[in-house]
Amino acid sequence: MLIGVDPRLTPEAIYAIAAMGHGDVLSIVDANFPAHAAGLKTPWGTCVDFGGSATEALAAILPLMPIDPFDAERPPVRAMQQVDDPDTPAAVVAEALPMIRAKGFDIAMTERFAFYDHADASFVILRTRERRLYGNFILRKGVIT
Repeated sequence: MLIGVDPRLTPEAIYAIAAMGHGDVLSIVDANFPAHAAGLKTPWGTCVDFGGSATEALAAILPLMPIDPFDAERPPVRAMQQVDDPDTPAAVVAEALPMIRAKGFDIAMTERFAFYDHADASFVILRTRERRLYGNFILRKGVIT
């Protein structure tokens, strides 16, 4: 246990996030996401589990990990678009938006298959127990000054 660190962040999750460098990507994915298959493609080599929802994972990680504001070509925060209603954020994304905006960022909505491609390029995949559809986010790590 660590003071100020959500106990659902396992030692492996903390180590993976700490091992990430500037510009590396963390994918936080829901229970329906093909996390194991995607995790095998990452430098980490497997997915890491988080014992809560996607928004709980964001709440646990955002105080610990800086977000990268420097690359205009690559959005620092992404979420998966709904297939049947791409112009409306899913409920889980709407719930996450205030947390992301409090850090000074917005969420770039990303088409489902493009999101899979971005997740495959992650440093690590964090699999949550999120059961709401489209509870998938990507965070690009920034620097600490």
